[in-house]
Amino acid sequence: MSTKTSEKGGKVGGRGGSVRGVLTPARTTVLVLAVLALIFIFENTQSTEIRLLIPLVTMPLWTALLAVGIIGALFGAYFMRRRR
Repeated sequence: MSTKTSEKGGKVGGRGGSVRGVLTPARTTVLVLAVLALIFIFENTQSTEIRLLIPLVTMPLWTALLAVGIIGALFGAYFMRRRR
């Protein structure tokens, strides 16, 4: 069985498979951020030492920065939620 098409040749009930419909500005932004995140991860693979109150922890730099970023995002979300 074949799918129904309109007179213009596109599929009925949806967009055609054009590149314009796939590459929206939001998707392009997410793609660029994902590529930058991968570059960031592969460039920061050396180990670093972090003192957590008493213990000294050795981990890759990107892991330490990611942990700090997640903690900052959680605090930001918490305080924005309390503000409302």
